[in-house]
Amino acid sequence: MAEARERHAGGAQPGGQSSIRLDKWLWHARVTRTRTLAQKLVTAGKVRLNRTKVHAPSQAVKIGDVLTIALPRTVLVYEIVALAERRGSFAQASTLYVDRSEPAPSTRPDDTPPAATTVLKRPEGRDRRQARRLAGKPD
Repeated sequence: MAEARERHAGGAQPGGQSSIRLDKWLWHARVTRTRTLAQKLVTAGKVRLNRTKVHAPSQAVKIGDVLTIALPRTVLVYEIVALAERRGSFAQASTLYVDRSEPAPSTRPDDTPPAATTVLKRPEGRDRRQARRLAGKPD
């Protein structure tokens, strides 16, 4: 029994893992909130592993693999650099991959800084009188 555990453990990671299920890795890397959502994402055909579409959440991934994940508003390209034994904080999860995604395009046509925003405040007496004059009402 101990021999089977050692054989299964591999040796690429300090924890002993050489590969992990795709849905588990997506959950550990905090791409999805739950493993069930990770499984649905994979079965819907939204994930590619090394440019090949994957439909099985049980597909094994290893260090060096590249995942392309099509989300509703963006496409993520992650290179796997580590495997985790359990789900950790966001800081720990971000060490599992290198983001190879293209930067999001600018929403403004030119790269001018945004216009200064005015701070809304409660109108003072002077402001109220001026608004009444503009509306054509007597002071």
